Amino acid sequence: MKALILSGGHGTRLRPLTYSQQKQLIPVANKPVLFYAIEDVIEAGIHDIGIIVGPNAEQVKKTVLSRDWDARIEFIYQGEPKGLAHAILVARDYLGDDDFVMYLGDNILREGIVEHLEHFKEGNFDASILLCEVPNPRQFGVAEISEDGKTIRRLVEKPKVPPSNLALVGIYFFKPVIHEAVKNIRPSWRNELEITDAIQWLIDQGYRVGWTKVRNWWKDTGKPEDLLEANRLILDDIEADVRVQTSARIHGRVVIGEDSVIDEDTVIKGPVVIGKNVRIKNSYIGPYTSIGDNVVIENTEIEDSIVLEGSEIRNAGRIVESLIGRGVRIINSTSHPLGRKLVIGDNSRLIL
Repeated sequence: MKALILSGGHGTRLRPLTYSQQKQLIPVANKPVLFYAIEDVIEAGIHDIGIIVGPNAEQVKKTVLSRDWDARIEFIYQGEPKGLAHAILVARDYLGDDDFVMYLGDNILREGIVEHLEHFKEGNFDASILLCEVPNPRQFGVAEISEDGKTIRRLVEKPKVPPSNLALVGIYFFKPVIHEAVKNIRPSWRNELEITDAIQWLIDQGYRVGWTKVRNWWKDTGKPEDLLEANRLILDDIEADVRVQTSARIHGRVVIGEDSVIDEDTVIKGPVVIGKNVRIKNSYIGPYTSIGDNVVIENTEIEDSIVLEGSEIRNAGRIVESLIGRGVRIINSTSHPLGRKLVIGDNSRLIL
């Protein structure tokens, strides 16, 4: 069995961050979102992985290959993103006649895919999809379940009257028959080959499409607020791991990387993850904050935020619910702010 992980697209909902980096490489809890998908498929015993890449192909390759994976990884260039089903067309030669899982690289699934893969195999389904209960099904693709509850009858995109509250998650299991389905569908109104249309084709042709329900949490990290929420959810599960000597006041579960220096006038309240070679002076780092490598923070309060590597924040008052890119400089020249909400692109300079 193989895995097809999607790491292309333009990430327009995450601009300006995605002007300079691929959206699947933005870190959550100091780890690129894409790595969570790779780890999930390896945990499920899949060691042949094809990664779909697009405009930032070299950036994705460099990041992925910076780590030694227990897998054989190939990169497949898609060019312009023309839909999820188009990605399967592009990867046809790589996939061959193997069963495969298709995993959208900007999704994070708390429980992994092991049990979902077992269900696909044991049920001998032609395809199987993951579904998650959501409070607002009108905003998602929604599944209508068969009367016996075992298979999918119909997929409905953003229905006015939802047949269920089960939304499609960006993880799919397929047998090779999906290639026939992809060849037999037409582009949608978005001029894309939709994976939901391909799955519906299978259903209409009498193939068995099964499903499993997500038990824990799932996040599509396509927007800043989704990244921050995923950061909170992952930090909820961390264990304390402080690898430096510091006299800072630390409360709760905190991870601090090697070679970081944090002075005695700093307070850190977990859950918090701090990377390597970080300098923090006279500051407060509040819950649900992730700070990347080589960051400098002085005389600042920051909480419920993600700060990417190489940024510098000095005298910035209080920062909350913020996503701060790589190489950003935030300095306060005159005022003393009570609170700010920021989404700042890489290599920016902001004087408050």
